[in-house]
Amino acid sequence: MKTTLYWLRRAAIPLAVVGLLIGLGVAVTVRPLDPNARSSPLQGRPAPGFALERLDGGRLQLSDLSCKRRVVLNFWASWCVPCRDEAPLLRDAQIKYAKRGVVFVGIIFNDKPQKARDFVAEFGLTYANLIDPSGRSAVEYGVTGLPETYFIGANGIVISKKIGPVDEVDLERRIQELLDPKRGGG
Repeated sequence: MKTTLYWLRRAAIPLAVVGLLIGLGVAVTVRPLDPNARSSPLQGRPAPGFALERLDGGRLQLSDLSCKRRVVLNFWASWCVPCRDEAPLLRDAQIKYAKRGVVFVGIIFNDKPQKARDFVAEFGLTYANLIDPSGRSAVEYGVTGLPETYFIGANGIVISKKIGPVDEVDLERRIQELLDPKRGGG
């Protein structure tokens, strides 16, 4: 009896480890750990419209932009460290692609207008940045954290969503998708 109990105890730990590893393998296969692997429910659908105050005065509506223009829509805040990291990339891409019909728009999330103005000045952002005091646009777009960037085709359809800061390679790839007439609608 003692020898049987001894061998059962000895086999229990390796069997538990194997079971745990198999369970983890299934979990990783079923639910990717990369948050960017999730697709947005908006992908392939019309982008939610908005009409918001510009940080520098006036109003801007998404419908003002969507005729034959592709839109890179970035939700950000001055207190968001990754937003600071990506701001120069967005600025440079906006300059590079302006002549090709790509428009960049920022929507400021949960930030004070003066702090947002300071951020815009610090990074030399020349594209429109909009104030959304109620946060309604972020809710309509399903923003889960900052920064988040939406790529909207000339037909007003959301092509893709980037959760977290953009990097140069990914930003370039997504803009090329926008410029592709088959994907960007135009």
